[in-house]
Amino acid sequence: MVFHNFDELIEKVKGAPAKKRMAVAAANDEHTLEAVMVACKEGIVDPILVGDKKVILQVLQELGENADAAEIIDEPDIALACRKAVTLVREGKADFLMKGKVDTKVILHEVVDKENGLGTGRLMSHFTAFEVPSYHKLLLPVDGGMVTYPDLQKKKQIIENTVDTLVDMGYECPKVGVLTCVEKVNPKMPETLDAQELAEMNKRGEIKNCIVEGPIQYDCALRKDIADFKGLESRIAGDVDVLLAPNIHTANIMGKMLTITAGARMAGFIVGAKCPIVMVSRGSSAEEKYLSIVISAAAAK
Repeated sequence: MVFHNFDELIEKVKGAPAKKRMAVAAANDEHTLEAVMVACKEGIVDPILVGDKKVILQVLQELGENADAAEIIDEPDIALACRKAVTLVREGKADFLMKGKVDTKVILHEVVDKENGLGTGRLMSHFTAFEVPSYHKLLLPVDGGMVTYPDLQKKKQIIENTVDTLVDMGYECPKVGVLTCVEKVNPKMPETLDAQELAEMNKRGEIKNCIVEGPIQYDCALRKDIADFKGLESRIAGDVDVLLAPNIHTANIMGKMLTITAGARMAGFIVGAKCPIVMVSRGSSAEEKYLSIVISAAAAK
């Protein structure tokens, strides 16, 4: 199966037999609480709000929300709030984690703590899904939020993280395009060499449960007619799910172009840890945070 839009994903999560438990670190943020309470009322999550209780109650009141709908753990100190939220997941009292009003580096410090964090030994990467009006299903450019300049092995792990998450969501064989600005391998362009090797790893069975092709340009990955015109034989052209970018800048710019210029809707979270971690910008809209909760709930075990 694949998800063509976020509405399909929302309906699937709403129909799940049990709600997922979500710990929110530094929950005293209006957009975060707005998104959390919508997901709570829709039966998607049971939230545990960790943060300054006085502020949380004030924001809930301003939003017209029932303060009794969510458990609140009072912890005004931001770093300690993050630590307590991480502990809830590690102890099995929450299924996944969400970042509230806190710098990413503060919550990640607790997440990656070797003794008390949520690390698994795997690379952590950013999973982003976009509903693009001109494309027929969700599109995933990675990694625009975590891994800055991935080498070949890190690119392999980013693909594995993304594919494993999609499989957990119900996908059978995601299609991955390794993006470059050309379709031919050029020794002077190391990105093309990496793309070729990743495709070979997939053929050898070293990258499983997906189809990986590369090097491939963005236009050919998204439009089969363009790939046909260029004479490119491809199993993914016009139907790609995942676009692996050569670095964080490419993926980040691509994502912002999709939302700002192309009117896409977006959701994102961190994968590779013991659970999904809802990690969007503090300036993200309530809708982006809500959709990120939904997709994380779909991926959480």
